[in-house]
Amino acid sequence: MEKAIKDILSNGLLKINGSLWMEGDGKRFFGPGPVELLELIQETGSMNQAAKRMKMSYKKAWELINNLNSMSATPLVITSTGGDNGGGSAISDEARQLIAYHRELRTRFSKFLEEETARLK
Repeated sequence: MEKAIKDILSNGLLKINGSLWMEGDGKRFFGPGPVELLELIQETGSMNQAAKRMKMSYKKAWELINNLNSMSATPLVITSTGGDNGGGSAISDEARQLIAYHRELRTRFSKFLEEETARLK
């Protein structure tokens, strides 16, 4: 980094930060919120319970899931209705793969942010 930039930022209190998500058709598609929702659906077996745990309305969770399912080649969340147990939700193998990819991507992104912050010093 140029000496002039380092002099401007010499107080040492700054760090490089950022957010990471995937987009499709110019809209956010997959990031921390959808990852958390999918993980909670996997854990609870219920979109409603997952939404409650996130302090999110069921309607908002349903919209997120519809967006995920419509933008992916195969459904990421499979819902079942009715029955003795009242239905439920499960995530697909593709959703699990996407979650794993996102985790790996976040690790690389965090490393990039750390490296750029180190360059400020």
